[in-house]
Amino acid sequence: MTKLTVLFSAAAIATLVLAGCSGGSSSTSTSTTTGAQPEVTHTAVMKTSMGEMEIELYGKDAPKAVENFVKLANQGFYKDILFHRVVPGFVIQAGDPKTKDPALVADWGTGGNSIYPGILFQDELNPKAPSYPLGYREGCLAMANSGPNTNTSQFFVVLDNNVKERLPHNYTIFGFVRSGMDVAHKIERVKLGGATGQMPMQPVKILSIEAEAK
Repeated sequence: MTKLTVLFSAAAIATLVLAGCSGGSSSTSTSTTTGAQPEVTHTAVMKTSMGEMEIELYGKDAPKAVENFVKLANQGFYKDILFHRVVPGFVIQAGDPKTKDPALVADWGTGGNSIYPGILFQDELNPKAPSYPLGYREGCLAMANSGPNTNTSQFFVVLDNNVKERLPHNYTIFGFVRSGMDVAHKIERVKLGGATGQMPMQPVKILSIEAEAK
C-alpha cells in the first residue's frame, strides 16, 4: 500500500529540510493573525509520551476531517499510535494504527482508518475557507494523504512557518496547535533512524486524544 505522505519526492524533502527550522514560539494562536479567522468548533487535548498539545479544530472549514478526527479520538483509536515520521523543520506525522505493532515496521505509514464507508474520504480544499489563506504555518494540523481524496486517520503538525511557502496546497487543514508547540519541537529533536531515516529511535507515542465541541 502507498505510504501516506505530505511530500511528493526526495528532492522536495531535501528542499524543505535544508530550509531549516527557526524554532518558533510554543503558544502561537490563531487570534494573533489578521484577516478572517477560522471558526473553532471543537477543541482536543492530545497527550503524548513527550507532553501535551491543545488543539483547536475547524469544523466549518473541514467538516469531514474534523468529524473523523473527533469520533476516532473519542473512540480511543489514537491510543498507543506512534509518531512514525519526523522531518526537522517540516512536520511530525502520526495516525497509522500499524505503528502499534513493531512487527509491521516495514509498513508504517501505509495504514489508516476512518469513520466513513470505504475508509478513504475527500479532501476539503476550499480557497474561500478562512484557514486556506493562512496556509501551512507553524502549528497547522492537516491531513496526510497518498494522493487526491485519500484521507484516513493520518495527520501532520507543521513545525515551521517556512513550510507554507513551499508545500503545495494539497492537504486539508483542519486545525491548529493552540498551545504545546514546545512538545512538537521536542519530538522534532529526537534521534531519528529506521528504514526511512525519519522514524524516532525512541518511540514517541500518543497516549490519548480527547475532543469535544466548543
